[in-house]
Amino acid sequence: MNNLLAIQKIPLAQWIDSLVDELTKFTGFFNVISNFINGIINGFQWVFDLLPAWLFILIILGLTYYANKGKQKYGLLIFELLGLMLIINLGFWRDMTQTLTLVLTATLISLIIGIPLGILMGKSNTAEVILKPILDFMQTMPAFVYLIPAVAFFGIGMMPGVFASVIFAMPPTVRMTNLGIRQVPTELIEASESYGSTEWQKLIKVQLPLAKSTMMAGINQSMMLSLSMVVIASMIGAMGLGTRVYFAVGRNDAGNGFAAGLAIVILAIILDRLTQALTREKQK
Repeated sequence: MNNLLAIQKIPLAQWIDSLVDELTKFTGFFNVISNFINGIINGFQWVFDLLPAWLFILIILGLTYYANKGKQKYGLLIFELLGLMLIINLGFWRDMTQTLTLVLTATLISLIIGIPLGILMGKSNTAEVILKPILDFMQTMPAFVYLIPAVAFFGIGMMPGVFASVIFAMPPTVRMTNLGIRQVPTELIEASESYGSTEWQKLIKVQLPLAKSTMMAGINQSMMLSLSMVVIASMIGAMGLGTRVYFAVGRNDAGNGFAAGLAIVILAIILDRLTQALTREKQK
């Protein structure tokens, strides 16, 4: 039986190689995408390079103070202040802003693509049946696999890192948007219809406002998944803290690897707490 199956081996790898080769011929299309995403990357990085470190820290502390209510915010404010000062002290500030640029760019593109897809899934059972297996595939495929076509389409650098991060991080945004739309009570939908609301008005004035908290949870997950791709993306030239960790692994340098990893943890906690605070605010 095994010999028979081996003889009838499906040339899946050759089919995928042929598909990638065919897609790489559309250089104009990929150049347009590359220019668009590089514009977002350069815009974020320009802002972070323009802001002095002390002003950046004040902005983060101000956002945290505004978004968090209650006494627990002071502990988070102290953690953010000490954590960001530690990153400066370790000499990782520029690397941290590059990592933040990658994460924010990937998250923004995930929102641009993911929210409309989630709305489509929420309004169409057929779209949900079609898109669910694709989202499962995107989330369960090992993240390293996405690096191969990313390099083939866009070369090396931040751009393919963002591309791979978007594929890996977008499914939570799509799923949670779909869930939020479907969780809107039918009574409210019927009430809006009774007042003569159009489909667009129902979406903008009823469904999306009520689905905001669920959608924010999806954004939080997408952001964390983008951050988890930082070290992997460094293998194809994406700069930032991931590069520090990658070089430390190659040199068997446990100290620098741990220090860079700690900086990633600090950034992850700050982003996570901020988005969670915004989610709680939306729920209120």
